Amino acid sequence: MSIPQERRLVTAIPGPKSQELLARKQAAVPTGIGTTLPVFVTRAGGGVLEDADGNALIDFGSGIAVTNVGNAAPRVVERVRKQVADFTHTCFMVTPYESYVQVCEKLNQLTPGDHEKRTFLVNSGAEAVENAVKVARYATGRQAVVVFDHGYHGRTLLTMTLTAKNMPYKQGFGPYAPEVYRVPLAYPFRWPGENPAEEAYAQAVDMIEKQIGAGNVAAVVIEPIAGEGGFIEPAKGFLPKIAQYCRDNGIVFVADEVQTGFARTGDLFACEDEGVVPDIICTAKGIAGGLPLAAVTGRAELMDKVHAGGLGGTYGGNPLACEAALGVLETIEQDDLVARARRIGEIMLPRLRAMQERFPVIGDVRGRGAMIAVELVEPGTKNPNPAAVQEVIKRCHAEGLVVLSAGTYGNVLRFLPPLVIPEHLLEEGLGILEKAFS
Repeated sequence: MSIPQERRLVTAIPGPKSQELLARKQAAVPTGIGTTLPVFVTRAGGGVLEDADGNALIDFGSGIAVTNVGNAAPRVVERVRKQVADFTHTCFMVTPYESYVQVCEKLNQLTPGDHEKRTFLVNSGAEAVENAVKVARYATGRQAVVVFDHGYHGRTLLTMTLTAKNMPYKQGFGPYAPEVYRVPLAYPFRWPGENPAEEAYAQAVDMIEKQIGAGNVAAVVIEPIAGEGGFIEPAKGFLPKIAQYCRDNGIVFVADEVQTGFARTGDLFACEDEGVVPDIICTAKGIAGGLPLAAVTGRAELMDKVHAGGLGGTYGGNPLACEAALGVLETIEQDDLVARARRIGEIMLPRLRAMQERFPVIGDVRGRGAMIAVELVEPGTKNPNPAAVQEVIKRCHAEGLVVLSAGTYGNVLRFLPPLVIPEHLLEEGLGILEKAFS
């Protein structure tokens, strides 16, 4: 690592230079662009973020699951540096280039299922999900889209509509897109019955049959682990049942792996945990080490139905981002980051469960690999406790640990350390977290 892998605090957080920059931000940027921790980063790598005041913070956020391979992974940097000297853009739809094709070939190979696939590239996770719906509607001739409680899919009109949480994502931005229907998710910690997988599945199917009609549904869109909703892993068996229902009724099963993809959960893709093979899979975030890129990968017979010119975008599959993605995939494979994600889970989950024993404010500990969360409650109940989340975050930030919140009720702490974080920083970060709970 070019940056020392150590936490270092030389000022209060945020320091004076960051505060000066924050004032400039507030004068130049709309208030709608929020900031979790106003330290202005000048350098980053491994498990560390350095700020303008010379502080070095431990990173448990990875830019929201983007820098899985680190903020300046050598293979990514090398490829991008070479490409930027050759050319930065031609538009693949005008004069194509090989790296776009290489990324598509790799995703066709690596995503779940051995069927023939096609991939095209766009700029963001929201754009990927929106295009998946476009393909599903075109291929099936149907219009309805089914999504789930606690889901998050983006901030465009359609993906904002698909998203379950009102504040801050939807408040005041309506009217929303038509033909979107929401059904229950098998949320183990909050499901009122004894068998959430069976009961949530039965309720979802009943709502589809009664309110929409299976023959009118183009796509079911679901995150294998709900991200912004609070890192909710659906009860085992729920995803395979939904996927089978889609197969039985000619519905396109779309897996939104924007946050879960690229080794984050201890599998290359989260669907693999239960052997679920989506018809279309949407990826972004961790795909290109921080450069804007996303992908839609699906069954060839679906993807090839759309007429020429019906898919695309000026910047989709930018050559710099494609080279970065190839560097990311090389790094995941050659450094065995799937195993590394599992190791992170093996370190974090027992420590967090031990904290749960000590601190009754921790109602649930959950996650897979390096995608882990704790849900905070009012002690002795399951009532959400968002105030406690904000207090813990404030204390962690003051000690130089970057942590993020999530959850439909704002009461979840989520942990997304870079997969390349050294173990001593992981342990030190957990110690800071434990101190914050104390």
